[in-house]
Amino acid sequence: MQVGSSTVTVIDTVLDVADAEADRLGFWAAQARRLDWDTDFTQVLDYTDAPFARWFADGRLNVAHNCIDRHVAAGHGDRIAIHWEGEPGDHRTISYADLQADVSRAANALTTLGLVAGDRVAIYLPMIPEAIIAMLACARLGVLHTVVFGGFAAHALRDRINDAAAKLVITSDGQYRRGVAAALKPAVDEALSTAPEESTVAHVLVVRRTGGDVAWTHDRDLWWHDVMATAAPQHTPEAFPAEQPLFLLYTSGTTGKPKGIVHTCGGYLTQAAYTHQVIFDLKPATDVFWCTADIGWVTGHTYAVYGPLSNGATQVIYEGTPEFPDQHRHFEIIEKYGVTIYYTAPTLIRTFMKWGAEVPDAHDLTSLRLLGSVGEPINPEAWRWYRQVIGADTLPVVDTWWQTETGAAMISPLPGIAAAKPGAAMTPLPGISAMIVDDDGNRIAPADGSAEPVTGYLVVDQPWPAMARGIWGDRQRFIDTYWSRFAEQGWYFAGDGARYDADGDIWVLGRVDDVMNVAGHRISTAEVESALVGHPAVAEAAVVGAADEQTGQRICAFVVVAKSYSDWSDVDDAIIGELRTRVAAEISPIAKPRMVHVVPELPKTRSGKIMRRLLRDVAEGRELGDTSTLVDPSVFEAIRTGR
Repeated sequence: MQVGSSTVTVIDTVLDVADAEADRLGFWAAQARRLDWDTDFTQVLDYTDAPFARWFADGRLNVAHNCIDRHVAAGHGDRIAIHWEGEPGDHRTISYADLQADVSRAANALTTLGLVAGDRVAIYLPMIPEAIIAMLACARLGVLHTVVFGGFAAHALRDRINDAAAKLVITSDGQYRRGVAAALKPAVDEALSTAPEESTVAHVLVVRRTGGDVAWTHDRDLWWHDVMATAAPQHTPEAFPAEQPLFLLYTSGTTGKPKGIVHTCGGYLTQAAYTHQVIFDLKPATDVFWCTADIGWVTGHTYAVYGPLSNGATQVIYEGTPEFPDQHRHFEIIEKYGVTIYYTAPTLIRTFMKWGAEVPDAHDLTSLRLLGSVGEPINPEAWRWYRQVIGADTLPVVDTWWQTETGAAMISPLPGIAAAKPGAAMTPLPGISAMIVDDDGNRIAPADGSAEPVTGYLVVDQPWPAMARGIWGDRQRFIDTYWSRFAEQGWYFAGDGARYDADGDIWVLGRVDDVMNVAGHRISTAEVESALVGHPAVAEAAVVGAADEQTGQRICAFVVVAKSYSDWSDVDDAIIGELRTRVAAEISPIAKPRMVHVVPELPKTRSGKIMRRLLRDVAEGRELGDTSTLVDPSVFEAIRTGR
């Protein structure tokens, strides 16, 4: 990699940044041709039906072939594809040749069950190898998978199964969480028992994971190991059009009905492979990559399945929670497998901060050469701690911005090229065009240093290969949700607020819903939280805007104290005053929290997201909304009785 040059050399690919700007479509054609195409494409982009893009539409390829078979054919069958670590300590090592045989068996089994291209399969599994095998078997057959996070309840699973009209559900008897075997199949049984009479599910395929007793519906339920045992380990994949749908992934909607985001084969895989390669400076022959995301989310799809495997990488997959059997688990795994690239969420980084540097310091982390962040804006304090403690104050940190709807990373520093700034998303990747605009769609100028930076809306103004192709079964909702805010300009509105600094680099400030309006001033929750976490007494912070008759909204903060304080009740009124003053000094007196609540924990979902909606309920004195997705719903009793 040539530092300070406009040319990036990664593996055997030369990425010319200037060429990407001068000929964007030519650039993406070159990235697409890093893949194997059964039929080469002649047209890169057809955008005549905007915002419904068609990339490489007359080309044909098979996604599973590109993730497995071509690596085996190139002589890399013995390379490890997956180091899998189970929460109880069991583990499996799967080579690319092993993966090819298992995916072939699964594809043959699904064919025997009557699945054909275009059908849908719901996958409701923990982080076990069978989850990835099932996804790739679907991709091999041109069958759409919709992965449902194993922490979702039966009603959420039911809604996704019904909306997708799935013909098959793949699940397990249970999963391990914090050392306990928790049943999983009962949620499937409940979801199907309340499905409409015209339910399309013909079979439920069950992986034996925990060995627990399961209720059984004869003629519907089948054991995974039984169907795999009789399936041949050879399968010839069929090439499909580039615009063949690859998967549906459901994300929350403001109406309450989940949105089934549609991603297709050619464009999605092109950008997944490209971004995984260049952002992480991947060396597939020597790197061990670990994305800690669950495959129930888009990060797990793109950077724990399709990106790494399409690049022939070796990766780590871990089933359990980071604190079981103790807080050393992640660092033990890094040591055990020699992880070189570690990609995780700011929430987990802040959790590590709360535990203290002595935990990672007890381990040999010298195999690491690059760190990544994903999922939400990372506050500068967490960024610095991540680099200093986990990265020995020498490793590059790449903070990536993207969404379920974008399919793959869009904004990130390139290691060795950009001097990353703590907390900044930096600039769009080569081939991506994004900018920050005001309410009228005018581009906001970079901060000039003499005034407060202006906050605006982050938009993507040119189509990109991995962009969503719509919402399943609801064309107009896709237009209304993502393209109506700047319909005249034809821009995708990401839903995030952002600002430029004096260098023109982008700082993402979080969802517009998380931008508070206090007396006409737009204030980012992420910026206030960052200021609070910068105080030595604070390990974590969550900020919400509560309704206020005078100012529109008032700022309410919830903070968790740092490990250096023996108990959260040690934080007295003087420290609370310091916190409010710090926010005023770092941002503006307008941003000073009206209330600072000191609490033992923040309410989080099983995926690690802070439930700010519920904190707003507390701040405004309302009855709590649905708490079913929280790791520990009882945390609210502690919040109510806190200071």
